[in-house]
Amino acid sequence: VVFVIRYEYLACGHCDACATGDYQRCREGLSIVLGIGRDGGMAEEVVVPERAIVPLPAGIAVEDACLVEPLAVAIHGLRLAGVRGDHRVAVVGGGTIGLCAVAAVTGLGAPVALVARHDSQREAGARLGATEASGEYDVVIEAAGTSSALTDATALAKSGGTLLLLATYWDGFEIPAFDICLREIRIVPSSMYGRGDEGRDVDAAARLLASRPEIPEILITHRFPLEGAAEAFATAADRSSGAIKVVLEP
Repeated sequence: VVFVIRYEYLACGHCDACATGDYQRCREGLSIVLGIGRDGGMAEEVVVPERAIVPLPAGIAVEDACLVEPLAVAIHGLRLAGVRGDHRVAVVGGGTIGLCAVAAVTGLGAPVALVARHDSQREAGARLGATEASGEYDVVIEAAGTSSALTDATALAKSGGTLLLLATYWDGFEIPAFDICLREIRIVPSSMYGRGDEGRDVDAAARLLASRPEIPEILITHRFPLEGAAEAFATAADRSSGAIKVVLEP
């Protein structure tokens, strides 16, 4: 059996949040996140507890296993929002998280539309099963992380629908509160991934990746060695060049 480190964060494992499987809400806060609250985000090797290991199903290449993490982010959000196969879903934002959300929604059998800024993102979304947005949606996933994207997402949600916040809002955001309250749109915040009644989100993500071998080819557009980190970040920042998921490989 091949294993991959669930490298994004290392929860303490014993606080009240960890005990219920909500280790993304660990009492240790950002100190559990490698590369943000502690060193090691781009290390060649890192020591982790056994609970931070994910068994990879057969058929997943180790160099593609990095996609388990963003897929788990999407799966976790869909679980919190209660997305079902009979929901109409739209995703706003065509980066890695948004496209992983598209893959996760289609994995549930639900129709999904994508609103993305760049042609390469829209093309990738179409290959994953997304259509163009039209009409109103039961669930709208905001995956761009900007105030304007949040406004666009709100406009796509039907009255009484759900707005899932899957992005990371480093600089905060403005919320169209009047529209949201007037139409009673439910807001569901989501952070990283945890464990639900059916097991860990990371394991569900690994199964999804194994069932759809085309995902890495669609999402991973560039690969760099660790010594090429500066070029990798520059490439990732230039979305107009067609970059989606840029990978650093030790």
